[in-house]
Amino acid sequence: MNRVRTANVYADLGIPNADEMQVKAQLASQIGEIIKTRKWKQGQAAEVLGMPQSKVPKMLRGQFRGISEAKMLECLTRIGLDVQIVIGADNHPTTPGRVSDVAA
Repeated sequence: MNRVRTANVYADLGIPNADEMQVKAQLASQIGEIIKTRKWKQGQAAEVLGMPQSKVPKMLRGQFRGISEAKMLECLTRIGLDVQIVIGADNHPTTPGRVSDVAA
């Protein structure tokens, strides 16, 4: 049986809340890239991000079920990034909208 693949691996795997998980993965990736670029140690990253040190590596490995999108957005602002949320037009009134992030 051939499955149709989407741009969301979580949806492809049938994971509940796939859109939310995809957004969290993208946010975690952005946070991880900044930590790597700034060469922060785990403790330093945890302090700046305002989260327990034990959660930082878990989040960066994709284990972010216990971390809200709001917390991840807060992490981005704590490291000096601006976060913008854009609500798009209702182009498809019969289908649900989607959530995504765009890095500038």
